[in-house]
Amino acid sequence: MLLQFECSTCNSNSMAIRVILLAFFAAILCAESRYIAYNTSQGIVPGKINVHLVPHSHDDVGWLKTIDQYYVGSNNSIQGACVQNVLDSLIPALLADKNRKFIYVEMAFFQRWWRDQSEAVQSTVKQLVSSGQLEFINGGICMHDEAAPHYIDMIDQTTIGHRFIKQVFGVTPRIGWQIDPFGHSAVQAYLLGAEVGFDSLFFGRIDYQDRDKRKNEKSLEFIWRGSKTLGSSAQIFAGAFHAGNYEPPHGFYFEVNDDSPIVQDDISLFDYNVEERVNAFVAAAVTQANVTRTNHIMWTMGTDFKYQYAHTWFRNMDKLIHYVNEDGRVNAFYSTPSIYTDAKHAANESWPIKTNDFFPYADRANAYWTGYYTSRPALKRYVRLLSGYYLAARQLEFFKGRNNLRPNTDTLADALAVAQHHDAVSGTEKQHVANDYAKRLSLGYAEAEVVVGSSLAYLAESSNTARRKSVTEFKQCPLLNISYCPPSEIDFSHGKSLVLVVYNSLGWKREDVVRIPVTGESVTVQDSSGKIIESQLLPLANVSVGIRNYHVRAYLGKSPSITPKYWLTFLASVPPLGFSTFTVSETKQAGSSAIVSTLYTSGGSENGTIEVGQGNLKLIYSTDEGKLIQYINSRSLVKASLHQSYSFYSASYGTDEDPQASGAYVFRPTVSFPTSAEGQGTLTVLRGPIVDEVHQRINPWIYQVTRVYKAKEHAEVEFSVGPIPVDDGIGKEIITQITTTMDTNKTFYTDSNGRDFVKRIRDYRTEWDLQVSQPIAGNYYPINLGIYLVDNTTEFSVLVDRSVGGSSVVDGQVELMLHRSLLYDDSRGVAEALNEQVCILDECTGLIIQGNFYLRIDPLGEGTKWRRSAGQEIYSPFLLAFTEQAGGNWTSSHVSTFSGVDPSYTLPNNVALLTLQELEDGNVLLRLAHLYEMGEDKDLSVMASVDLKNLFPKKKISKVVEMNLSANQERAEMETKKLGWKVEGTPGDEPRAIRGEPVDPAKLVVELGPMEIRTFIITFDYIFLQTVDR
Repeated sequence: MLLQFECSTCNSNSMAIRVILLAFFAAILCAESRYIAYNTSQGIVPGKINVHLVPHSHDDVGWLKTIDQYYVGSNNSIQGACVQNVLDSLIPALLADKNRKFIYVEMAFFQRWWRDQSEAVQSTVKQLVSSGQLEFINGGICMHDEAAPHYIDMIDQTTIGHRFIKQVFGVTPRIGWQIDPFGHSAVQAYLLGAEVGFDSLFFGRIDYQDRDKRKNEKSLEFIWRGSKTLGSSAQIFAGAFHAGNYEPPHGFYFEVNDDSPIVQDDISLFDYNVEERVNAFVAAAVTQANVTRTNHIMWTMGTDFKYQYAHTWFRNMDKLIHYVNEDGRVNAFYSTPSIYTDAKHAANESWPIKTNDFFPYADRANAYWTGYYTSRPALKRYVRLLSGYYLAARQLEFFKGRNNLRPNTDTLADALAVAQHHDAVSGTEKQHVANDYAKRLSLGYAEAEVVVGSSLAYLAESSNTARRKSVTEFKQCPLLNISYCPPSEIDFSHGKSLVLVVYNSLGWKREDVVRIPVTGESVTVQDSSGKIIESQLLPLANVSVGIRNYHVRAYLGKSPSITPKYWLTFLASVPPLGFSTFTVSETKQAGSSAIVSTLYTSGGSENGTIEVGQGNLKLIYSTDEGKLIQYINSRSLVKASLHQSYSFYSASYGTDEDPQASGAYVFRPTVSFPTSAEGQGTLTVLRGPIVDEVHQRINPWIYQVTRVYKAKEHAEVEFSVGPIPVDDGIGKEIITQITTTMDTNKTFYTDSNGRDFVKRIRDYRTEWDLQVSQPIAGNYYPINLGIYLVDNTTEFSVLVDRSVGGSSVVDGQVELMLHRSLLYDDSRGVAEALNEQVCILDECTGLIIQGNFYLRIDPLGEGTKWRRSAGQEIYSPFLLAFTEQAGGNWTSSHVSTFSGVDPSYTLPNNVALLTLQELEDGNVLLRLAHLYEMGEDKDLSVMASVDLKNLFPKKKISKVVEMNLSANQERAEMETKKLGWKVEGTPGDEPRAIRGEPVDPAKLVVELGPMEIRTFIITFDYIFLQTVDR
């Protein structure tokens, strides 16, 4: 209705207003609604700003809900997300207009959906993929994290997804799409980017200071050379999104119930807004173009779990494309990152070069996402442990022959692949989701355990020419880390013997110490030849018994019926890709028993020190202080001051000035110096012929055992931390600090996903002038393999058994964060405090973390060999399998030693076997990796060679095809498609990467240059005879 205004000025103009309003309503009433055919066919237009609209949905493979809940759309009280709806609604939306496009990333979801579709729908989807309307980007099972995963896991999960896409659709993904991980690694760029055949890599999150500088310099897009060794031969075009996220510009969200304005172009209805929407579009495009080189910009049209009703997005994008192009100031069209990359390449622009990585990541001051490097340390260890187990299980599966009908290793492969997701192994998921990941890993392990047991039985019984079904039943001990191993806890007094098969998945002969729990002390160990070997018994500590009993009850729902008294240790020598057999039995002759360790406590020392170690390495402890004080190696002549301690940072819960709290993602300590967590404890020393142990009760919730093995020149530290006391209302982040007197000038080195090492300088970034707001958290980096320090004479290295956060906050000191227990959420979406517990029925206690780190000091230039070789041994520990024998002679009816390679052959010391896997079609996937960087070691940073005939001595190789890293295209094909890019500046003195030559089919020798990984599909004339029932 018309309003009557009382003021005189309004009355004087009332007639004019009535006329205008009547004319307006008349125009509306006379207007006719009509069908509009939107023109979405536009492509690139030279001379204009070209806005590439890239429709996408970021579908987390678990985060707030489990992967299955996200897929089917259940548990929506947490988050309204259903991936089924995304994919179901996407297909008809694409069919409605041939110009529409969409990219999809996470094969964990797509595989599920694909299996549910009819042949007709599958045929339609294949047509959409073939036409380019639907494009697979990244293409792994998940969008893996880049801080916590090991590079082998990153390769494996990507391979599973890529091979699925290739087998079903015959295409290979071209683009890396790591849009959500919280920092980006050098390994991702060169290995999981260039070496899989990607033409470009895009991501959302880089440090806020870095992003601001890059926007000013128009350097958000660049050429990334992540490998010092491979340089430009493994470079990739990369781009960081200008807004720091992977969402559309503000105001252009079109999910149902989003609050962005839709494009209302019906003139007969109220709220017509075409001009306003076009103006907003143009303004946003110009803003982005002003910080981007060339006239091409990308809009990521989507975010988490969008397109559940895809038509709302495409309807509005159709309109935007139509009206923006009618306006003519900028050009808009449907695109993909592949089209965008090709346009950038065609522009013939010169790009800046980026080296190293994008760690650590902060989205604002006081908000460094460095806590997740350690978050959920138990899950991180479980993933790493099963990763090494999966590597060994695939080898054994190959030696026996794969069973496509199950049991096989596929379930474990899938569980590990999902666990690499950037909200899984990262530790940034809700607790019930972490439980789901662990459950999947457990189920995968259970099936792989059957494969391992049957394969070992097959190999051990292969002397039986009748080839009957295996009768040996091997058992394994997944809870050996908490001293629970029922197969080894048998009573030997009735003539029983324990047969222990020790499998070595490394490609070279290996000697290492085996530790198993036993109930008595009258035991003897014999090797494969029946010879009695030296062994040692170490009393099981009370703290270990307590951890064992509690956690067995928590995990298995029952209390152990037996409590072992000792750890039995002995040195095992095992051939490459093979096993040795050892027999543990009751002692039958004098002098053959395992030696019981002698016990010493620190109270009786006369000179105030105690020396530990039977071999070249000696550790000196102060008995007065109960602490380590000195490290001595008599072979290398290293003599150094060395101290180790435990402390904690009190976690911030925010301040009035800045409410940022420490949480699953963010590490924000309240002060720059930690609080000591140590009390005054005594030393308990156990000595013996195999190992010396130093036991220390640090405080009521920290216990430590330091081991010095006679045959090794490094120290092993086993820690038990927890339950962390938080009853005082203060969250705590537990660290250990290992201190030397080295002069390291703020410099230290950490690994990139267990592969390359990257130089770090405290309070410094190579790309910008760092404004230091968090001197501790801002200097933390992810560590998967290790961290080391160097000065003019010495190298100090610390290796780890899982992903942790660490730094060198003080010169000469290494700091590792081992555990976190927090009481506040850090406001990054998970909406849950990171305070893990273990529960029995309704009673819960804080989580205890048990783990290991390893330390060694070497003369300058000599530390690399240990870091690389020991790193392989930590990742791939011996695999132990047990069976009982009552009487008889095991060797008379079984093979006691086995090696999959020629008896005279071993892999070179600088080469690792990453993958030996029989595929579904009977072919074999083989990956070999050079372990050293160029110039890293004077002896081993050289070309290496592997003789395939010796690697497969009982096979006739008929065909060897070199593949890209993810084994979805031939390497030669990938190289021919690789895009060349111009870079800024004059050509430098970059060393030429050394790569192996193509494999001669007659010689069958694989060459590997430093840091090179080569992948092959091998066809044999025959696989092992598969005449046993499986």
